[in-house]
Amino acid sequence: MVKSYKELVAWQKGMELVRRVYALTRNFPKVEQYRLVDQLTRAAVSVPSNIAEGQGRGSEKEFLRFLNINYHK
Repeated sequence: MVKSYKELVAWQKGMELVRRVYALTRNFPKVEQYRLVDQLTRAAVSVPSNIAEGQGRGSEKEFLRFLNINYHK
């Protein structure tokens, strides 16, 4: 098992996805701020969050379960 979720390429790419989604949605029309922007940002944030939470559970079985959550979205 890895020492830190931050070592995982999946977590690193997830964080890059978050940065890109926030940058792209910054210029969306105001009417979309509480609809599409909210949905996109929450979905993007869930990827690295699930990876971090899964590792924080302390067991490999739980960690793999949280990684599987992202895979099936």
